[in-house]
Amino acid sequence: MPRLYYLSSCAILLVAIATFCDATTSQIRMPGVVPEADSYLCTSLELSDQENYLTGFKALTTKGTAHHILLFGCEEPGSEELVWDCGEMNKPDDELPRAPTCGSKPAILYAWALDAPPLELPKDVGFQVGGLSNIRHLVMQVHYMHSKQEPDETGLEITHTEEPQPKLAATMLLVTGGTLPKNKTESFETACVIEEDVVMHPFAYRTHTHRHGKEVSGWLVKEDEKQEDHWELIGKRDPQLPQMFVPVEDSSMTIQQGDMVTARCVMNNNENRDISMGATGEDEMCNFYIMYWTDGDVMHDNTCYSPGAPDYRWTREADLNHIPK
Repeated sequence: MPRLYYLSSCAILLVAIATFCDATTSQIRMPGVVPEADSYLCTSLELSDQENYLTGFKALTTKGTAHHILLFGCEEPGSEELVWDCGEMNKPDDELPRAPTCGSKPAILYAWALDAPPLELPKDVGFQVGGLSNIRHLVMQVHYMHSKQEPDETGLEITHTEEPQPKLAATMLLVTGGTLPKNKTESFETACVIEEDVVMHPFAYRTHTHRHGKEVSGWLVKEDEKQEDHWELIGKRDPQLPQMFVPVEDSSMTIQQGDMVTARCVMNNNENRDISMGATGEDEMCNFYIMYWTDGDVMHDNTCYSPGAPDYRWTREADLNHIPK
């Protein structure tokens, strides 16, 4: 049986939703694919010239089908194909064209895993897409941990409105590389200074690791005139729980130019092998997402990366002090 199938009715549905649907909810779905284990597949949705604001997300799948789903906003998709292999770090698939998620200007809008429930953004907050925005396409990436025997139509239901929202939403990703040594507990850390002239209001966060993750936390760090660091918790969560966006610890928190955002993943490896950060189910991941709103423009660069353990430490590379346990 061939690995990939296209169901014509689903493909037509994607186009119809993108161009003619006036409802407040739309769907983007995989057009009947039969994936192999550890495959990353993408499909895209071209947006109309009418500006819209995304205000809610619901996964149309289960953890038994999809390991996780990422929704990107792109100026251009990584491929013009209906479906393409977008697993840039895993083994190439000779049967599908290979390309990144976005051809230009990628922005993470939403992430789902482990049967997380639907997400509704706060009142008056929305992701600006279509129209004159830089987001002209939505690209959905699905990571399939296991092979499937029947065509799959995993997707997302997206709530949207044409009414302009006074607060613009964005999602920042803090992520590391690195290696988790065999038979050891290790911390993976990243930290970045906010260099853009913005005032961010975090309202939700999400943690993501694979099976070795024990605790993931994100922090806002402000330095005083004596170069003493003051840490404020954005959020902390066991990544083995449903990987949903949950409210931040302090809804009055603001992050602005000159502040530092940090994240740490504590992982325990009881296997007799070293485990790299990577894309497959046999690798690990250390991701912390911050969903925020602004009264003006959102940040242009919403990714904070470090090489992770053993090459990167808060105390050494970021010169941080008073680090919380």
